[in-house]
Amino acid sequence: MVLEPVVQLRREAAGEDVRSNRSPEARLEEALGLGAAINLNIVHSAVVRINQPKPAILFGEGKVEELAGLVQAEEVDLVVVDHPLTPVQQRNLERRLKTKVIDRTGLILEIFGDRARTREGRLQVDLAHLTWQKSRLVRSWTHLERQRGGVGFMGGPGETQIESDRRQIQDRITALEKALEQVRRTRDLHRKKRKKIPQPVVALVGYTNAGKSTLFNRMTESDVFAKDLLFATLDPTLRKIRLPHGREVILSDTVGFISELPTHLVAAFRATLEEVLEADLILHVRDISHPDTDAQAEDVKKTLTDLGVSAQTGAPIVEVWNKIDRLDPAYAEKLLTSQDGEGPVALSALTGSGIDALYARIEAFMGQNDDLFSLALPVTDGGLIAALYQMAEVLEREDGEKEIRVEVRVSDKQRGPFRDRFKPFIVI
Repeated sequence: MVLEPVVQLRREAAGEDVRSNRSPEARLEEALGLGAAINLNIVHSAVVRINQPKPAILFGEGKVEELAGLVQAEEVDLVVVDHPLTPVQQRNLERRLKTKVIDRTGLILEIFGDRARTREGRLQVDLAHLTWQKSRLVRSWTHLERQRGGVGFMGGPGETQIESDRRQIQDRITALEKALEQVRRTRDLHRKKRKKIPQPVVALVGYTNAGKSTLFNRMTESDVFAKDLLFATLDPTLRKIRLPHGREVILSDTVGFISELPTHLVAAFRATLEEVLEADLILHVRDISHPDTDAQAEDVKKTLTDLGVSAQTGAPIVEVWNKIDRLDPAYAEKLLTSQDGEGPVALSALTGSGIDALYARIEAFMGQNDDLFSLALPVTDGGLIAALYQMAEVLEREDGEKEIRVEVRVSDKQRGPFRDRFKPFIVI
């Protein structure tokens, strides 16, 4: 059973939902999509309006009795409440409904646990799950309510079982944080190595199921898992691609964002999302066919801001309007023909329509601060020629008997090292 609570506080003059900027029906549809992502068999779903949230059970008494009857009649094994639940609310609802109850965070954690494939992904999921679980410990062993402390029968009360559990969870959290810190250091080393070569990094970000992985596969000719599912991809993937005019860039696919993403989840996946922080260009992929595309875009921008990325402080952000194949053909054609090198780039990652405009935009951005050089290199110095191809983009080459004449484009990142190495061979 999936429930979408709509909190309408009585003191709100308009009586509008104070939780989100999207419709309850759209949020319920997203919650159903989250359930489908881990193959839940959903037998009942509903939007539940709440005038005043109850601290103990969230819903009103009458609604809880009604839900308990539905749970029994439909033989429901799991109730998903698409709303943050306090530990007390979760425990009380489980007692009243006589079945397992999880909230939105718990459901997302279940999906993450199912999707994680690499060691890094599993570490991040474990850390997020334990951080969430730590605040939800309830006393399960009443016969171990108190352990005796001290010597003999005179010792005072010792550590409670719940304190022992919490300490063990904290020990595990500390170990996971150390392991993830090692992952972060390893990623830092990889990034430093990448900065020594001329390939800039282009990162794909966007709401979950916006089509990032499909676009990634289209641009890299790879077979990264891509499916019409929420959070189909968790682990980051990087591939080197060659743009139509020869420039090479590194394309990075990242985990999708979602509305009301819990803070500790963002923190756990920070090692992954640091790829976005270090990118030279960010492509914000949007499902332009989705009715809530504007609200989704705001959620992505909020998460990027939480990470410290904005148009003012981070890499430039270009919007990519994906899935135009789902739009009215006339409108899709208008989007394709009205692109002028500024504003959003419209395309379909599935069909490839409009992909050339995206390549052109990336090339224009990467080349805006480039320098052009003419060089004359000795034919006999193979190491020097090899270094040239590593540090610059060769536009023209003319081989002579004693020297090689080349026209090259050098990125602003490589300008200093390039001049240091090739200054004697630059033709004025």
